[in-house]
Amino acid sequence: MAILCVDAGTTMVKAVVYDEQGRELTVARQATQVQRRSPGFSEQDMHSVWDAVVYTVRSVVHGVREPVRMLAFTGQGDGCWLIGRDGCPAGPAILWNDGRAADIVDRWAADGVLDAAFRITGNYGFAGTSGAIMKWLREHDRNVLEASHQALYCDGWLFLKLTGEFAADESDAASPFLDIRTRAYAPEILDLLDVPWVADLLPEVRGEGQRVGELEKRAATELRLPAGLPVVMAPFDIPATALGIGAVAPGQACTILGTTMSTGMAVATPDTSGTPSGMTLPSGAGDGYLRSLATMSGVETIGWGMKLIGLDNPNWLSDLAQTTDPGAAGIFFHPYLSPAGERAPFRDTKARGSITGLSFEHTRSHIARAMLEGLSYVVRECLEASAARPTELRITGGGANSTFWCQLLADITGLPTLRSADSEIGAKGAFMTALVESKEEPDIASAVRRSVVVRDTFEPDPQRTELYDQLYLDFMNIRGSVMGDWGLLASSRARLRPQERTATDKPDSIAFD
Repeated sequence: MAILCVDAGTTMVKAVVYDEQGRELTVARQATQVQRRSPGFSEQDMHSVWDAVVYTVRSVVHGVREPVRMLAFTGQGDGCWLIGRDGCPAGPAILWNDGRAADIVDRWAADGVLDAAFRITGNYGFAGTSGAIMKWLREHDRNVLEASHQALYCDGWLFLKLTGEFAADESDAASPFLDIRTRAYAPEILDLLDVPWVADLLPEVRGEGQRVGELEKRAATELRLPAGLPVVMAPFDIPATALGIGAVAPGQACTILGTTMSTGMAVATPDTSGTPSGMTLPSGAGDGYLRSLATMSGVETIGWGMKLIGLDNPNWLSDLAQTTDPGAAGIFFHPYLSPAGERAPFRDTKARGSITGLSFEHTRSHIARAMLEGLSYVVRECLEASAARPTELRITGGGANSTFWCQLLADITGLPTLRSADSEIGAKGAFMTALVESKEEPDIASAVRRSVVVRDTFEPDPQRTELYDQLYLDFMNIRGSVMGDWGLLASSRARLRPQERTATDKPDSIAFD
């Protein structure tokens, strides 16, 4: 017997069939498109996401002889997936990296609303959260809201298609509407954000022991699976990946080197004191939490850099970087390339990237190394901003296929860095959630022991770590100087008339071999 798991990411949907021990039997992938019909917009056609799920599931089911006994899934988080009473989309899904609500979030920040909300939810708002998006729709596109019955997330959309049930996993609902301690909707948050009408759109929240439904007949026909099959809605992809890589006990940290570069720390209890930043999420590991700081730009930065310096393969960028010494001969790269600015470990909708220190002496190799170092400094900053004290860093995502980057992360963070043997870690997290929800394993820790395999470990080099301690301070100080110009740059951009256009983002092939 086999367990089928799906990971519906932002630019790629993956389906994996696992055997009883969690070994991958077969994998199928299908790219999805992100539409950018106006500056700052980031949307997806919900039906196309479902079509990609159908395609990948059919592909893997066709490729294995063992019958599937359970289906589990995870998907991208945040954003707003509005659904009508008929179960059909009220419009395109508005994604987590959409920036249209930036002005609203800036107003909330200036008024102290974001800080006050963080003390309740443990989540620091940004433009791609459902609350900000619905506030923007109320002001600019009210017809979409009036046609909506429920404000779901990617996980909720797939659960609806599979089972016919409206629901949200507690990890999705946590930002921005849950009291992180009670894991229930907090009416005071709706008042803080001045969106009391959102209450009518909020779906039922489900946590451990409530994540299972049954595959309804129409979906079963499309997927070529038996109707009534147990369907498990796992936490969304960030906490699911932490589960899948085995970062489930306090002291264990993980970084997803993916579309979003998300660094998370397993913690026993939420802490909403200190400087607000990032997300605090129910982790899916019993009553534990994941302190997550997810940046707006991840390995998409690598694809951008490849085009910038004329490379066709991400391995070549890594190879170039290795030919230079630590510090890239004085170049610093600040990787804030998202048009929506940055959300973690700090929030600034005006944040923009920069390459500092260039001269005629520098080559493509120096730029390549500076890019990987800059991304790695951000991981270190996220670890420090979490206020946790990690003892190890587990990594996954396309970037983890670069052995050089794995070692670089170990040297810059000063932590032993572990790489998983699995290729699809989000799907593995869904697999382990399925084991617990079906009571085949008593808890996630037991599921980790059963199915998580570490491929290799990278120990930090003490001399390089000492050097990077100093360079990290330089990175932070230079950014502090540049931040003062972000407002000026935003004003300069505003003087330029943006060209309205319809664009389709196709994912670059940026997976290291």
